[in-house]
Parts: sequence; structure tokens; C-alpha cells
Amino acid sequence: MKRILVVEDEPAIAFGLQIDLKNEGYDVAVETDGESALRRIGAEAFDLILLDVMLPRKDGFEVCRDLRRSGSKIPVIMLTAKTQEAEKVLGLEIGADDYVTKPFSPRELRARIKAALRRSGGEEEPPVCRFGDCEVDFGRCELRRAGKPVELTALEFKLLAAFVRGGGKVMSRDQLLDLVWGHGTFVTDRVVDNHVVTLRKKVEPEPSAPRYIVSVRGLGYRFDG
Repeated sequence: MKRILVVEDEPAIAFGLQIDLKNEGYDVAVETDGESALRRIGAEAFDLILLDVMLPRKDGFEVCRDLRRSGSKIPVIMLTAKTQEAEKVLGLEIGADDYVTKPFSPRELRARIKAALRRSGGEEEPPVCRFGDCEVDFGRCELRRAGKPVELTALEFKLLAAFVRGGGKVMSRDQLLDLVWGHGTFVTDRVVDNHVVTLRKKVEPEPSAPRYIVSVRGLGYRFDG
């Protein structure tokens, strides 16, 4: 389980981030000022930091600068209500990995977190994942059944990869939209369901009685690989 430190002094925002990220399967800790955050980072291991700019005692720019001066390579995503380009440039110049302006979409933030973790090596995946007679080859972006390639569209492979990477966790349609179609793309739940039906025909022994891509009533889907 990846650990994320949220450094945010607005209680409502901090609480919302904590709940949302815990629901995504992350271990989440919260600090409300820059000095406390630096002490905690020095004492505990974290995989990523969500860092507000406007903090008491030591602002987010100072925290990020101190981290990089100390040699820390923990990914940092800065959160701010400021929209000036100069503020964004400053954050990136002092070592932040990404920059999100409030108010932000939770779906977009989740996508940025995943991207930052992948870039840092914090989300590694095996080159080949096997279930039943299927092999998902991430390096080649290929599905094989009984050793033979199965034709998939790029979107179908991304959907299959999202299920495999989910590790048995229930995934809502919103989560699948975020991971597969991307933020800002308008797609209805029906489109998601139709793609799942098509994908089942390519991976399931009996698509009408799925063993691997299982429906969870009222919640979404779960991959039982």
C-alpha cells in the first residue's frame, strides 16, 4: 500500500482528500503546517506528498525547497488556489513534480498521483500477468490466450490493464473512466458497460458467466485473476 502525506491547513479539503485517497487504496496521513510536515517526512517513509502552497509556519515552496536540498526524491504535487503562471513555474523550478490549481477535479488529481508514482517507480508492474489461459504482456501491450495473440483495440487493452492493476479491488465506472478514457472525456456508463461486455468475450471461458471480470451490483466491477 502506497503512503501519501497530505499537507493542507484547510480542514474540509484535508478531510476530503484523506477519504477519497483512502477509498483508492492509499495509506494517507495529514499534516496542517510546513514545519510539522518536514518533521514527519524525516521520521516516516512516504511515496508521495500532496503539498498546499499557503501553509502556516512554513509555506509549501519552502517545504519543497528544503526537501530537495536534503536530497529527497519523494514525488511532490503542489496544491494551490493561485492561478498565476509565475507561481506554477516557481513550484516546478524548486523541484515539484506537478502542480494542481484549486478547485480541482478529484478524478484529475487521482490521475496525476498515479502518473507521478509511475514516473518515480512507485507503481511497478510485472511485464506479464497471467490468469487462466490468458497472458497480459504490458511491455508489448498484448493479450495472449493459450499462447496466441488476441486482437484488442488500444482502449480494450487499457481497460484490461486497469482491471489487472486493480488487484482485486472493486472499481467504479468513474474510476474506469478516469483510468481508461481520461479526464475531461464525456462517456456514459453504458459505454463502459459495453466495452466490458466486449472484453469479456476475449478473456472469459464463458462470457455469459464471467470468472475474471465480475460485476459487483451497485458498485462497478472487480477483477478476480
